[in-house]
Amino acid sequence: MARVKGGKMATKRRKYILQQTKGYRFGRSTKVAAAREAIYHANLHAFDHRKDKKGDFRRLWITRINAALRPFDMKYSRFIKALSDKNIKIDRKILADLAMNHPDDFKRVVEATK
Repeated sequence: MARVKGGKMATKRRKYILQQTKGYRFGRSTKVAAAREAIYHANLHAFDHRKDKKGDFRRLWITRINAALRPFDMKYSRFIKALSDKNIKIDRKILADLAMNHPDDFKRVVEATK
């Protein structure tokens, strides 16, 4: 039986792997075996960090809200409790945006909780 060398499909597969590692340093961008392993690890970290990003943003929003509340002599935790007691349903992302970009509107929200 004749030997099959892979030809077109093998070349296509290798090119695809090396395209994914464009910009990587050293052998990881030129050697297929190293590139395959680099892709594997990159995808693992990408998955983990997509999950971490949500917590990172939440922490950022909380910090911004807390900083904006200090001039009103209020702490973040008490503010969030007051929001829930008054049944005001605004999430942290929107509150942080109000605190940064629309301080007058944020002031009205704070006054509504007092």
